[in-house]
Amino acid sequence: MYAMERQQLIERELREVGRVSVIDLARRFDVTTETVRRDLDRLEGTGSLRRVHGGAVGIDRASTAESSLTERRERRGDAKRAIAAEAAGLLGADFRGSIFLDGGTTPAAVAAMLPAALDAGSGVEVVTHSLEAAHLLAGEERLSLTTIGGRVRGVTAAAVGAHTVRTIGQLRPDIAFVGTNGLSAGFGLSTPDPDEAAVKTAIIQSARRVVLVADAAKFGEELLVRFARLDEIDVLVTDAAPPAPLAEALADADVEVRVA
Repeated sequence: MYAMERQQLIERELREVGRVSVIDLARRFDVTTETVRRDLDRLEGTGSLRRVHGGAVGIDRASTAESSLTERRERRGDAKRAIAAEAAGLLGADFRGSIFLDGGTTPAAVAAMLPAALDAGSGVEVVTHSLEAAHLLAGEERLSLTTIGGRVRGVTAAAVGAHTVRTIGQLRPDIAFVGTNGLSAGFGLSTPDPDEAAVKTAIIQSARRVVLVADAAKFGEELLVRFARLDEIDVLVTDAAPPAPLAEALADADVEVRVA
């Protein structure tokens, strides 16, 4: 395979996933890691990517960068649906209690799975500040839906601000499904926006059990604002086994990892 072909494939992978690993690319292309590093250096020189430890990320993956809601809905859709199905399955058909749904495309995928996962007339109360999750569940007879207001961020279609945080702080949901932009061994859970981070922190502090739903593209990412330590979550539902350093940190934090 010619260098140009490899580099085109690397660019396509970055568009679809957002991150590439030197070791994974070397195995896939059957070349040395030095060859892959030269490819990445060339692509970084043309402004196609940004080099990070062990690989590269898309040029839009700065600590404060956020993709649009439409882009995130389309990215890794199959993985998000698989994660959502596994996460909803944690409830069991006989679940009775309260659920909090975070903003974001993966928690919204969980919302889409909830009706099928619950018995009719189960008396489940769902609370969310996500307009997308609320839209998916509005009118659903298997559950009761409460929305929390606030200033809506267009990029996430979720409410943020002091009122939102204060209202969440007055709740005690049995289980919360939370999303993240980044998940790393050293930094924990992070997101680009301080207002989003404040809401996520409030959700995690209020819930009796916290289930993090995050696809493998989030592994190793560290965004501007940390909103939780690893030991503040109970379960991680993802689509691939975390790399060794993150897996060890999750084990040390007593986090159950479930791969969809």
